[in-house]
Amino acid sequence: MIEQLLSEKTKEALNSLYGASVETVSFEKTNPDFTGDLTLVVFNFLKISKKKPEDTANEIGNYLKANVSEIADFNVVKGFLNLVISDSYWLNYFNSVKNKDFSSTKLPENAPVVMVEYSSPNTNKPLHLGHVRNNLLGFSVAEILKAAGNKVVKTNIVNDRGIHICKSMLAWQKWGNGETPESSGIKGDHLVGKYYVEFDKHYKLEATDLKAKGMSEEEAEKNAPLVLQTKEMLLKWEKGDKAVRSLWEMMNGWVYKGFDVSYKMMGVDFDKTYYESNTYLLGKNIIDDGLAKGILKRREDNSVFIDLTADGLDEKTLLRSDGTSLYMTQDLGTALQRFEEVHFEKLIFTVANEQDYHFKVLSLILNKLGYSWAKGLHHLSYGMVELPEGKMKSREGTVVDADDLMSEMIKTAEATTKELGKVDNLTEEEAQHLYKTIGLGALKYFLLKVDPKKKMLFNPAESIDFNGNTAPFIMFNYVRVQAMLRKATDAGIHFDSSETMEITSVLPKEKELIIKVHSFETIIQQAAKEFSPALIANYTYDLAKEYSQYYHDTSILKEENNEKKIFRLQLSNMVGNVIKASTKLLGIEVPERM
Repeated sequence: MIEQLLSEKTKEALNSLYGASVETVSFEKTNPDFTGDLTLVVFNFLKISKKKPEDTANEIGNYLKANVSEIADFNVVKGFLNLVISDSYWLNYFNSVKNKDFSSTKLPENAPVVMVEYSSPNTNKPLHLGHVRNNLLGFSVAEILKAAGNKVVKTNIVNDRGIHICKSMLAWQKWGNGETPESSGIKGDHLVGKYYVEFDKHYKLEATDLKAKGMSEEEAEKNAPLVLQTKEMLLKWEKGDKAVRSLWEMMNGWVYKGFDVSYKMMGVDFDKTYYESNTYLLGKNIIDDGLAKGILKRREDNSVFIDLTADGLDEKTLLRSDGTSLYMTQDLGTALQRFEEVHFEKLIFTVANEQDYHFKVLSLILNKLGYSWAKGLHHLSYGMVELPEGKMKSREGTVVDADDLMSEMIKTAEATTKELGKVDNLTEEEAQHLYKTIGLGALKYFLLKVDPKKKMLFNPAESIDFNGNTAPFIMFNYVRVQAMLRKATDAGIHFDSSETMEITSVLPKEKELIIKVHSFETIIQQAAKEFSPALIANYTYDLAKEYSQYYHDTSILKEENNEKKIFRLQLSNMVGNVIKASTKLLGIEVPERM
């Protein structure tokens, strides 16, 4: 890569010119307002040179131009050294990668292992819009990490036990009349979610009645008959009551089948799935070890805690006074279990920013307990997805259901695509596949193009726009390339990418496209480092936008010079391949026709 060569040569220049050595030298893309491809900011070197910024930049520029054949020219703007890389370098690079499969990654044998956890649904309700962002983010980060040279293990932990699960179970017992997914025609996770909402309706009526009889709101919420019955059911579950366990297995089975349908539609998968019912007791051995080391303390009521006040936090309870475990206890245990299973270098938890405190404490406790691998824990904290009306509330039945959302996106894509006349030459089967590809691609891109840390407002109509920073715009430019290549083939134009054209200079926009492709690998590494699919998404949009302008402004098929025509077809093909590879990292399929 040219940046690495220039970095080494700049270090050489600093040593030769000023007798100084530096560890790192980095370049940035030149500001569009100035001439150049890469820029070196020289202000950091003024202590070494003991000269003015312009003089330092000129001396380094002259040295590099004299010693690096790839540099055609340079200019200085105050303390910024702008380097112009020769056309021959970019053409040599183009010829070296035009046959490359940009979507293929060969992992080294010693590739670091990274485990990425995402989804983490509850089995008392179907997946909703928040889960969609979680799944798409986790899956995309896993694909990006894989492309960056890591061995990735994608994992899911299903929250399949607890009081919230018992609420759905109890409501079905009371008001379900034996209803099943088969008898009702309702998808299993939706059916269970229906009874979660049903529980809440009846529970609120009971709590209101108790408050009318003189109880405080807190007392009424704790003593509502339905709440007491769910607590009793949970105790029976923990004791292995056959009837309760049988009901639990049946209803969870409905949910798992429903989740599988949603995951398949969403295009995400997992290498390993854990279940809270198998892991909730994990962590107690870690607690015993921490007590023995004196790192954890026991209170007079027998509960166990760790004092984190010196770290600016508080006292964190890890075991209740009755010896039962908490979520933190379970997470300590599952983290250890996972490390022992796969010996990861990093374990990434894809969880909304509402849990920032939890994961900060988890990592801190494991570090204090002496687990060196805990330094590899990372909370991929993301902002919530909100609606114009505000936050979603699943127990009130006001969530944006994931299945309904995906279905509506496909319908919207169908209406928009038909209106634009992009299915005129397709069979019905091809058209239906196109609607699904556009609709789901639009959804994924809209949710992933935003920096994960940011809260976002969901706008489905905006995501389907064929002219904005959207998946349909990117898809349209990919399809445009494929259509042109088919037309060239039909016309008998041979643009075999193994053939090298004797081109010595390129148009500015052609150079820009080659430079953009050249930066793809760097963007992947940066996105992997920052766990940010947004970098890939916006890179892809910029590439598609650059190509769109090139396509409009440049003669390709009608170019009279055969060498230039074939080069431009090869360049178009390479851009199409990179678009396809980059959208794949986002979990987005691109259509071949529209």
